[in-house]
Amino acid sequence: MKRSFLAALVATASLATAAAAQTPKTTFKFDFGPGKAAPGYQQVPPTAVYSLATGYGFDFGTTVTGTDRGGKDPLKGDFVTSKQPFYFSVNLPEGNYNVTVTLGDAKGPSSTFLKAESRRLLLETTATKPGQFATQTFTLNVKSRHINDTEQVALKPRELHKLDWDDKLTLEFDGANACLNAIEITPAPQAVTVFLAGNSTVVNQDDEPWAAWGQMLPRFLKPGVAVANHAESGLTLGSFLGSKRLTKVLSVMKPGDYLFIEFGHNDQKDKGENDGAWKSYSERLHLFVQEARKKGGIPVIVTSTSRRSFGADGKIENSLGDFPAAARKVAEEEKVALIDLNVMSAKLYEALGVEESKMALVHYPANTYPGQTVPLADNTHFNPYGAYEIAKCVVEGIKTNKLGLVNFLRNDTPPFDPSKPDALAGWIWIDSPRSEVTKPDGN
Repeated sequence: MKRSFLAALVATASLATAAAAQTPKTTFKFDFGPGKAAPGYQQVPPTAVYSLATGYGFDFGTTVTGTDRGGKDPLKGDFVTSKQPFYFSVNLPEGNYNVTVTLGDAKGPSSTFLKAESRRLLLETTATKPGQFATQTFTLNVKSRHINDTEQVALKPRELHKLDWDDKLTLEFDGANACLNAIEITPAPQAVTVFLAGNSTVVNQDDEPWAAWGQMLPRFLKPGVAVANHAESGLTLGSFLGSKRLTKVLSVMKPGDYLFIEFGHNDQKDKGENDGAWKSYSERLHLFVQEARKKGGIPVIVTSTSRRSFGADGKIENSLGDFPAAARKVAEEEKVALIDLNVMSAKLYEALGVEESKMALVHYPANTYPGQTVPLADNTHFNPYGAYEIAKCVVEGIKTNKLGLVNFLRNDTPPFDPSKPDALAGWIWIDSPRSEVTKPDGN
């Protein structure tokens, strides 16, 4: 009897150990550099290359060097840096996480531009003087294509290699002298999640020079709210549903979360008997709103961004038919917040003018990017500057609608008038290493 009990105890302990080994770690404290690690921190030397075995490390072939300045504070006495952009990845399960980075050099200046995953902007150029350090916290979302044991999101082939859909959180450090001292990661299950449903004007674009407003939105938000961008190039309301993306969003949505919905560009291509702005498009918008409400979520309808389509009078012509009007009508009928990007983006283009407005979209002469043998002239898809300006329009929409998200806007988010856009000359974006000359899917 005693032996049986002992055997059962050993078996139970073995099962518990195996279960623990299969449960991914979700809390990390990293101290970067060649010096001694601060108490309670894991040292990350410059030679730490990402692998599944360790679950963290410098990724995608990028390398860093380490410097140890010594001093009394082991956390800030050493750091890693590189003259080229570098990536650091951590294996994490799906969820929201508070990520705190410490940047600076005890004896020299530093300058850092920070993105996450598929070029989500977190921190614009942040400079520190010798002996000065910057500590910033962000709440970030890590998503999985799995819905349950039998269902998963039907990803497009181009999505299979996106950083947004892999099994880790990746941070991209840019800047001529980005000095990284420490990263802390903790789960944030109570954080508000802003889910984005949309197309190529919303999605996190992986490659330069393409960009969309969804990947710029995190820059304007305080810790406590995460953006989960489920948009993808070429999608309509129907294909978002058909690929089980709404099912995925609803499976992880909790009361108080938001669902921002922007479609229309590609829905124009649906030509069936029951398609069109006032039929399937409106019906599906109603469905998205109602399904989000069933989960206790807060739906927000966003009209499609205007295309850069100037008339002879120098004004933007409507190239989206009845779709913006239909979105406004559904918002009115459902009594939900409406962010009218269609109107605001038109004001933005008109303020920039016929020629200058090209600077907000993917208009580049040949050979601007590797492998780009012909000019790029796209009047729908934004470059980083244009996406940033549109994200500011979204922020203004949040304020105008008095959404609870107003409480999560960063203090350095001034009022924005799309008829008075930021000067491109004073705006800085540091390119990521990856570029692509092929236009994203979509109309």
